[in-house]
Amino acid sequence: MNVYETKTMGSRLSGNRYPGRGIVLGLTPDGNYSAAAYFIMGRSVNSRNRIFVEEPDGIRTQAFDPSKMVDPSLIIYHPVRQVARSLIVTNGDQTDTIRDFLEKGLTMEDALRTRKFEHDGPNWTPRISGLLCPDGSCKMSILKSVDPEGSGCVRFTYEYPGKAGLGHFLHTYVCDGDPVIPTFQGEPERVSIPQDMDAFVSDLWENLDEDNKISLFVRYTDLRTGVFEQRILNKHI
Repeated sequence: MNVYETKTMGSRLSGNRYPGRGIVLGLTPDGNYSAAAYFIMGRSVNSRNRIFVEEPDGIRTQAFDPSKMVDPSLIIYHPVRQVARSLIVTNGDQTDTIRDFLEKGLTMEDALRTRKFEHDGPNWTPRISGLLCPDGSCKMSILKSVDPEGSGCVRFTYEYPGKAGLGHFLHTYVCDGDPVIPTFQGEPERVSIPQDMDAFVSDLWENLDEDNKISLFVRYTDLRTGVFEQRILNKHI
């Protein structure tokens, strides 16, 4: 068993109908650019009725067709926010919690101790979060239920130094399931980060399940200058 096995995002995603929502953080092979990606998927009409919209400090989700929006809780939020030269990426409104704590000089861990997994039993969808730092290092976190009843929250945080060409992938679910979707298990998965951002975008988007994928965000940031390029793809646009 090779515990350091590193795969492309395409190979991680291909054939998996429902990894849920996912975060990727890492560095390009030349070590000069940090990479961040976030995607959302959905199985219900309400979940699928979304797009990513650019904001001054990141992105937010928005109803594609407001007339079809049933319940905005858990699906309308800011997945990405920039604070100084750090980037927060999460699958829920804990983005704002982390931002507020960082602005007070506190940590992501401090922020997430005030939060728990989503209140959508019996799935108890994990809250996944990432913080990409200006030097290319990052933190990733998952909050998930301790048992099938949702009686308590377990919290895992992983810290990674910047390593050229290496990224880590954290997603909410192992795969699709019925009636319960299995929660992600283990450490964030090792993935390769290509030098070319558009190649990374294509590898992600083309290998997300066609029926369930909704939106994708990718940003590459020059570690020396803080200047970034980003792409947003929406299935409905």
